[in-house]
Amino acid sequence: MTQDHIQIPRKIANQLLHLAQISPNFEVCGLIGSRNGLPSSCYPIKNTAEQPQQRFQLDAEQQISAMAKMRNQGEQLFAIYHSHPSAPATPSAIDLELASYPEALYLIISLNTKGILEMRGFKIDHKSAQEIALSLNEDV
Repeated sequence: MTQDHIQIPRKIANQLLHLAQISPNFEVCGLIGSRNGLPSSCYPIKNTAEQPQQRFQLDAEQQISAMAKMRNQGEQLFAIYHSHPSAPATPSAIDLELASYPEALYLIISLNTKGILEMRGFKIDHKSAQEIALSLNEDV
């Protein structure tokens, strides 16, 4: 996926924003599965980081389970998402350091925008991030 623009179904975007809002003090995280290159399912995963207010770590067991569900449903990994409760929606130094799926989109939701939630997408490879423009798709 070397696109510079990606459409996200409004239903998935709303789900991600809701998850971030109901956990405003901790980073929420999870996976997005896709069919035919289009985001289709959201898999929330427990954040097991020692400091979940400042970083995320996907629970290994839940991540394996979500990947198995994706395979069983004919989906591929599309994105890894997490929230930043008090930081902008840009990859932190830790996000860049720990990113290990260069084929996946990294979606970051920020709650630090004065009442307006912000979601941005990035491709991260070799500790370097390239922003991918996002738009909402009503059809899916």
